[in-house]
Amino acid sequence: MNAGHVVPRMAAVSAPARVARAGDGIGVQELALAGRNHALPLEALRHEVTPAGLHYVLTHYDIPPTDPARWRLTVHGRVGNPLNLSLAALRSLAAVTLRVTMECAGNGRAQLSPRPVSQPWLDGAVGTAEWTGVPLRALLAAAEVAPGAVEAVFTGADHGVERGVEQDYRRSLPLAVALDPERTVLVAYGMNGGPLPPQHGSPLRLVVPGWYGMAAVKWLCEIVLTDTPFTGFQQAVAYRYRRTADEPGEPVTRIAPRALLIPPGFPDFMSRTRVVRPGPVLLEGRAWSGHAPVARVEVSADAGHSWYDAELAPAGAHPWAWRHWRCPWTAEPGEHVLAARATDAEGRTQPVHQHWNRGGFGNNAVQRVPVVCL
Repeated sequence: MNAGHVVPRMAAVSAPARVARAGDGIGVQELALAGRNHALPLEALRHEVTPAGLHYVLTHYDIPPTDPARWRLTVHGRVGNPLNLSLAALRSLAAVTLRVTMECAGNGRAQLSPRPVSQPWLDGAVGTAEWTGVPLRALLAAAEVAPGAVEAVFTGADHGVERGVEQDYRRSLPLAVALDPERTVLVAYGMNGGPLPPQHGSPLRLVVPGWYGMAAVKWLCEIVLTDTPFTGFQQAVAYRYRRTADEPGEPVTRIAPRALLIPPGFPDFMSRTRVVRPGPVLLEGRAWSGHAPVARVEVSADAGHSWYDAELAPAGAHPWAWRHWRCPWTAEPGEHVLAARATDAEGRTQPVHQHWNRGGFGNNAVQRVPVVCL
C-alpha cells in the first residue's frame, strides 16, 4: 500500500508524539520497543567490525516476509531507462565492500530531560559493518537519470502506522548525495561477508555513509527519481530537529561526532557501575563523525573537569568507519567518572550537555562512565 496519509480510524491505535512528564519512568510501550530493538553492548566496541548479532537494530514496523528468489528492485520516475532487477541481476553487477559506521539518530534519547517518548536508547545504538553491494550511482547511471530530477526516493517493504499515518517506510536523498563519489551510497545485499540477516534488511537495503541510520532504508524494493522534494512522513514529519511541536524544524542528516569508551574493569549486574583494581588501566574506545574525519579524542577521569589527549589509531582505508583510540589511566581507590569526547577535522566537538529537541535526535553529549576503584 503506497499510503502516507492520515486515516481517521487509526487515531485510536496511533497516538501523537509526546514528551514524558517530570518524574515519569520508562513506560510499558517503551519497554516493548526496547525488547524488539537492541543496542550494541558497549564491551563489543572491542571489535573493529561488529558481528551482525551485536550490531544495533531498529525496526520501525514488522520485519516483513521476503523471498530473495522473487525479490525485485524497481528504479523508475524521472529516468530514461526504467529498471526491474532481480537479486541475481544485482549480484551480477560489479560489487564493492565498504566498512561503514551506522548510528541511530535517536541514540542517547533516553538520557534527555524531559525524555521524548520513543525507543529509549542510551549510548549503544551504533555498529560498524562491512557492507557489500552495488553503488547507487551505478544503478542510476544504468537507469539514465533525466533532466530535472532532484531527489531519489527509497521505499522499504515494511508497512505500519505512525502518529495516525499509515505508510510504507520511505525516505529520500538529494540527487547530489545519491551520486556523490566521495560518499558511496550502497544498495547492499551482504553484511560482514554473508547475506543480510532479516533484521538488517534482507535481501536488500540502502547504506548511506556518514548519515544517521534512518536514511539506510531496509527491505529496499523501489527507487523513484522525482523532480520535486519528497514530503512523506519520515522526511517531513519525523526525523526533524524541533524544539516545539508546531515548528517545521531542520532535517536530521549527518552523524555528529561521538566517542565511546569500552567500559573498563567488570560491571555490577543492576547498575552497570564498573569496578576496577588500583593501578594502571588502559582506557580505549571508538570515535566517529559523519561530517569529517575524527581529528582528536580527549579523555577525562574527573567527570569532565579536566581533559587529556588520547592516542588515535591511524586513519586507515575506511573513511566512514570509526577509529580506535587509547590512553593510560592510573586508578586510585575511590569513585570516579570517566568521559571521552571527539572532535572532527571540521572543528565539531561533542558538547558536555546536549541541546534538547522533541525527537531526541542527534544527542552526542559526552558519555559518562561511573567507576569504583576498590
